[in-house]
Amino acid sequence: MDTIPPVVKNLIAINAILLLASAVAPTIFSRFGLNVNLYDILGMHYWESSKFNPAQLITYSFMHGGFFHLFFNMFGLYMFGGILEQVWGPKRFLIYYIVTAIGAALVQQLFWHIEFHSAFTAINQAISSDIVNAPALIAQKKLFFDSPNFITVGASGSIFGLLLAFGWLFPNQNLYLMFIPVPIKAKYFVVIYGVVELFQGVANSSGDNVAHFAHLGGMLFGVILILLWKEKKRF
Repeated sequence: MDTIPPVVKNLIAINAILLLASAVAPTIFSRFGLNVNLYDILGMHYWESSKFNPAQLITYSFMHGGFFHLFFNMFGLYMFGGILEQVWGPKRFLIYYIVTAIGAALVQQLFWHIEFHSAFTAINQAISSDIVNAPALIAQKKLFFDSPNFITVGASGSIFGLLLAFGWLFPNQNLYLMFIPVPIKAKYFVVIYGVVELFQGVANSSGDNVAHFAHLGGMLFGVILILLWKEKKRF
């Protein structure tokens, strides 16, 4: 672990600790009669949900849905983040990581709002036109917003931002990928991955619970931040 830069090392540790905490917290707190679900507290809810708070725009990125979700994200952080932290330094790397995480969250919130706008409008119209049943409809609306369908967790937005930055800094670096017998230059890999994520996000296949637009949001905010740094001669 001594070869891993400090910010990357600490980010991996925090993510691992929170995965463990999310698994044991319900059991520990239930002994005191408390129902504590860290996914509900730290995972990102839709902004109109009663469970939403602004801190979730960053805390969600430290929560993961299971070991493999954590492993692949942390592997990406180790592979790409370690190099970028050495190039940029700890402070700039951490800023980039946090900005891409927040950017991914904002894009995911926008996607939710657009995707379910018609449903939200229908519920609001029903509430305004049916005064008698308004309390029941409001309760239904709350259940809708608080449902697990509106919870996002994972560092993937930041990891995609790191992948974008790596491809930008080292465009001709060959990447060797599992199941692909030939190396792919980083610049082509980034473009291919971005197009695939966009296609999957637009397709919105049944049963696909991956936040594809959050991944693209991490890339988008990574581009914006890099361009700002280039403008200020800090890249």
